[in-house]
Amino acid sequence: MILQALYNYYRQKADDPESGIAPPGFEWKEIPFIIVLDHDGSFIALEDTRKGKKKRGEAYLLPKSIARSGSNAWMTSNLLWDHYGYVLGAPRGGDAKSIEMAKKQLAAFIQKIKSLSESLGTDDGVAAVISFYENGEYNKVSSSDNWRECMKVIGCNMSFRLDDEILLIPCRQNVRSYIDSLESNHSDEEGGAICLLTGRYGPIARIHSDTPINKDSKKIVSFQRNSGYDSYGKEQAYNAPISKSAEFAYSTALNWLLARNSQNRAQIGDITIVFWAEKKSELELQFPSFFCFPSPDDPDVDVRAVAALKSNASFASKNGSAARFYVLGLGPNAARISVRFWHESTDSEIADAIRQHYEDIDVVRSIYDTGYYSVFWLLSAMAAENKIDNIPQNMASQIVRAIITGEAYPLTMLHQTVLRIRAMRNVRRMQAGILKAYLNRSSRIHSFKEKEVISVSLDETNVNAGYLFGRLFAVLEKIQEQGVPGINSTIRDHYYATASSTPATVFPQLLKMKNYHLEKIKFRGVRRKYEKLLAEIINRIPPDMPSGLVMEEQARFAIGYYHQKCDLNKSLIIQ
Repeated sequence: MILQALYNYYRQKADDPESGIAPPGFEWKEIPFIIVLDHDGSFIALEDTRKGKKKRGEAYLLPKSIARSGSNAWMTSNLLWDHYGYVLGAPRGGDAKSIEMAKKQLAAFIQKIKSLSESLGTDDGVAAVISFYENGEYNKVSSSDNWRECMKVIGCNMSFRLDDEILLIPCRQNVRSYIDSLESNHSDEEGGAICLLTGRYGPIARIHSDTPINKDSKKIVSFQRNSGYDSYGKEQAYNAPISKSAEFAYSTALNWLLARNSQNRAQIGDITIVFWAEKKSELELQFPSFFCFPSPDDPDVDVRAVAALKSNASFASKNGSAARFYVLGLGPNAARISVRFWHESTDSEIADAIRQHYEDIDVVRSIYDTGYYSVFWLLSAMAAENKIDNIPQNMASQIVRAIITGEAYPLTMLHQTVLRIRAMRNVRRMQAGILKAYLNRSSRIHSFKEKEVISVSLDETNVNAGYLFGRLFAVLEKIQEQGVPGINSTIRDHYYATASSTPATVFPQLLKMKNYHLEKIKFRGVRRKYEKLLAEIINRIPPDMPSGLVMEEQARFAIGYYHQKCDLNKSLIIQ
């Protein structure tokens, strides 16, 4: 169960004082701009905390945000921080509706600040914020130097700091103690029930926290109100009761894994993968290298990761025993976060599955290719213009799931690769590897007869018609290249798509053309070599050429073409 695993992960991190995970009632939040006040509440400056090329705001441990939904969401504000609509009444747009909404948000924020006077009125920071609003100092912020920059950040979060302190006011010890007291005195005014995660009775979270993913913040658990999901008079999250403390734990753990500086996430297209182990594991350290786009600072990271995976038979946790390992794939959706896949196993079993994937996809290198490729490059090889955003929806998640589970690859992977090769009229190493991996794994899983094993390099014993036609096409192309040196376009550019799909319509003509090209080759020994190779291949092809090849046979054609071409190029280098 996903939420149970996340809940256990939070407890694991909370027991580690060096983890830095947020305690109950708090969360790490980026605050791009800070309002600096003096102890009298007078406005001093608007401070920009953004750094780096991406200009990301500094993260602070703040009181946890409160879930907001519905038409009355403006009535709910966060404690001593929020976006500029609440903090300063600044509208997102210039229309009357946005202006009116910002006024209501500001009123709700001020009301919450003033309610702190009884509990935190003696705190210097809180007292300064109260004075900031009572004296109208918040109207001066829009005249500061950084105001234009602040408004450029959509929904920019803001907070407060005293001019002679480093800590933000919501980070002061008095405020933290106040939040702790609230957490220890949860009331059950919204009703209690048995929590599905802890098995203990307690107050239930009616609305679950948002999770930031792909620039949006959505919920991973949500229910539509007054919908067919309601039962026995229960609405929203009361249908699946999770206590407030358990909801905080699982949502905090998920947000911790999704944080921008997290080492436990990998981004592939629109899929966000988070992963974790119950104890330190070598796989946890290497996992992103198998999937992500390599960093420009370390382009060979995937090569080293695969080499380490193949050389280390166990790849297990640090103490040598297998550790539970969890992989969760998330994607954006209209209403809530979509769970693309979920897999729970041991680090050694998942490492074996990844190792098998790289063995399946391994194919002889051409003279232009080096190293292994991460899943990013695998998806890129199937996509138009090599942009993985162009691959069919959900195909990336299906492939990743197949890799980590050892299941069959999706059929769309085969079709997409074959279509891409036909469009390019060329076969690259990664594309040949994809087709080899699909066919071998499909045979290994589904075939009840003799298992098909396509080799890493040229297999002269393979008598499959598609494979032989591919080899024949590669030889004919090489004869043309050597017979007409410097030719701008070869038969591959004109005939590959037709030859790979309907060989009977094009190969008789190509075989006639080859006689002309053979005569142009000056060296008799080279001509005899090609004639002998052609005879060996043609004698194995059935007399009646098939009028059409199905998609699997077109894949074997591509592999045979790639294998033969690599072998021919290799023999030329040796000579």
